Amino acid sequence: MQSTDILAREILEDARKKAQKSLKAADETIRLKTAEWENNTRTSLDEMRKKYEKQSEACYNEIMAFLPIDKRRTKAKIIEGFLDDAIKAWYSGLSRKQVLSILQKQLTNCIEVNNLSGDIHVFIHKINKDEAKSLLDKTLPNKSYKIEEENSTAAYPQIIIDTHKVRIIASINKTIDFFLDRKRKELAEALFGSSIKLDGLDDESGGAA
Repeated sequence: MQSTDILAREILEDARKKAQKSLKAADETIRLKTAEWENNTRTSLDEMRKKYEKQSEACYNEIMAFLPIDKRRTKAKIIEGFLDDAIKAWYSGLSRKQVLSILQKQLTNCIEVNNLSGDIHVFIHKINKDEAKSLLDKTLPNKSYKIEEENSTAAYPQIIIDTHKVRIIASINKTIDFFLDRKRKELAEALFGSSIKLDGLDDESGGAA
């Protein structure tokens, strides 16, 4: 009986050691296969990215090569279209609070350098009277004014303050125009990369690089 128990324990111990060895070998195989898979995947992604970049560059060059003689003007129009889409996306991402904050800062800066007196007429576009009143109470404290809605073709909200001496305009368009006039090249490079040539954009659209 004793010999049988000893033999059984030896068999079990031998089986345990073999199982541990097999598990260790399996773990090592899995580790190596995982590393190999990750490396292959990374290599494949790099190859796909390089291939896509080359195809994109080739496609762009092909398109530009077949443009008519006034391709610079056409190129400027294309870039302006992308910039316009980028501006729209930027504006759609603003909260209403951020929109009103931009208008408030413009009003504050203009009012600080102008002494408003007399009757004050306020014309608003794409903002409601409650919003306008909240802005004016902060920028024109202790001043009386009359608010009217204005028919305007402006694409974005604006507020105009009129007195007998001065006219102040605060608008999202002013912020957009500022960046397009002074940061046109930087905006285009942010969209297309620093290698984009802006000769058509600068010459045809009058933008400042």
